[in-house]
Amino acid sequence: MPAAADAQARPAPETLDAGTYTSLHEPRGAGRLTLDGTWHQISPKYVASQTLQNGIFVVGVVGVALFVALVLNQNWVWIPAAAMILLTVATQLVLPRQARSIGYMLRDDDIVFRRGILWQRIVAVPYGRMQLVDITHGPMDRAFGIAKLKLVTAAATTGVEIPGLSQQAAETLRDTLIEVAETRRTGL
Repeated sequence: MPAAADAQARPAPETLDAGTYTSLHEPRGAGRLTLDGTWHQISPKYVASQTLQNGIFVVGVVGVALFVALVLNQNWVWIPAAAMILLTVATQLVLPRQARSIGYMLRDDDIVFRRGILWQRIVAVPYGRMQLVDITHGPMDRAFGIAKLKLVTAAATTGVEIPGLSQQAAETLRDTLIEVAETRRTGL
């Protein structure tokens, strides 16, 4: 692809990086995989949205446990309720660091997605192999102005979901990926 066409197809970094984290948390070990390019990150609003959803879940668990314990006189319900609440709190404690480890990089032939610190996952999806680019957002995501971009290929294991993108970044990225994928598919 000529450089002029490639530059035209790529979204401006300002669009993708507006309102996102400023530094990507990467593993520190000698065996980590490093790539050349610019990592783009997700919005901190993702953490706020997930925190509110976790809070609603905890309130629901406590409400159900109170109903079962007080109305049905079943005190055993506090054991599974406590386990679910502890698991949710543990997940919430890790969430901010986990969100700062999520990133994606647009390269000449593919998009690279990474997430995780301990269990790092890096997936490269060639533009020409993308079959579907989908944006989803639930009511809570819409309230915070974020969306999830999903890339689907023929191989089931290479599907990628990028959560916590701003609405504008998700739409710009979707349009760019569709445009680049169409130009790459014509040569197949």
